[in-house]
Amino acid sequence: MAYRYLEETALADIAFEATAGDLEGVFVAACEATMNVMVEDLETIEPRERRAIALGPSEVDMLLFDLLQELIYYKDAEQLLLRIGHIRITANKAGHLLRADAVGEKLDPGRHEQRADVKAVTLHRFSLRKTDGLWKALVILDI
Repeated sequence: MAYRYLEETALADIAFEATAGDLEGVFVAACEATMNVMVEDLETIEPRERRAIALGPSEVDMLLFDLLQELIYYKDAEQLLLRIGHIRITANKAGHLLRADAVGEKLDPGRHEQRADVKAVTLHRFSLRKTDGLWKALVILDI
């Protein structure tokens, strides 16, 4: 699981590509990349609060979009910085379902060095695909 920022992709926003060997891994990598845009050091986020996240049914790419939006929502609405601890994606006739456990804590400016205020995930160039045995997500964040 990994991610890298794509400086040449979006001039006024932040773009990244997340990769992993499995679907759950690419979701976690994309969540980590999104949170790392907001906070310099992810290790400063302590697991003091938990949130259960349930999404779907939906197309699998839109589950990723919605999950990233959830992280931004919690940051904006509750000043809560969350990291995904466990994630499970299943499929049925209606579409894909996501269940995730998120852990984190309230934003503390004394301990959490803030980088950028992410406002939303954009659909511009948003993609999730499997290529050569790896899942890849391309995400552009509106800051």
